[in-house]
Amino acid sequence: MEQLPNCPKCNSEYTYEDGNLIVCPECSYEWNPNEESDEDSNVVKDANGNILQDGDTVTVIKDLKIKGTSLVVKVGTKVKNIRLTDGDHNIDCKIDGIGAMGLKSEFVKKI
Repeated sequence: MEQLPNCPKCNSEYTYEDGNLIVCPECSYEWNPNEESDEDSNVVKDANGNILQDGDTVTVIKDLKIKGTSLVVKVGTKVKNIRLTDGDHNIDCKIDGIGAMGLKSEFVKKI
């Protein structure tokens, strides 16, 4: 039996073929093993599609409630010197008055 590769997202070994794609039943990720993936280069884009890099300054485009507290990151909050990471919240930053936290790139725009 042919050994299929593990899922590149969650590293699950329970992948299966569906046509020319390989599918992961645990995280629902689908990929074509014959194509080069943009995900390998870890490109992070803001809400407008601009590519973000470590050290960029961004602005929050939506009020963001902070889970577990009554604090809110308001629209227009400027965040300096971001660090890009892997995972769901792909920006690590420090916000004045709140502290260190993770943000999703879809809720910021590059200045």
